[in-house]
Amino acid sequence: MMAIAAAVAFGLALLLDLTDATLGDTITAGTLVTLGFLLIALHLAGVGTGTRSFRFRRRARR
Repeated sequence: MMAIAAAVAFGLALLLDLTDATLGDTITAGTLVTLGFLLIALHLAGVGTGTRSFRFRRRARR
């Protein structure tokens, strides 16, 4: 999920850079690239993957 959000942020940054547009003084193409890098780092760290480490497996009955 974080990787998809990062791809969207990178896509918006590319569009803003190609059109030389800004979304105000604080949100620029550089800001969106930084956001994309943050989301990729969170994705690689395992945040938002949906798996839990404390899940126990039950033994199969025979």
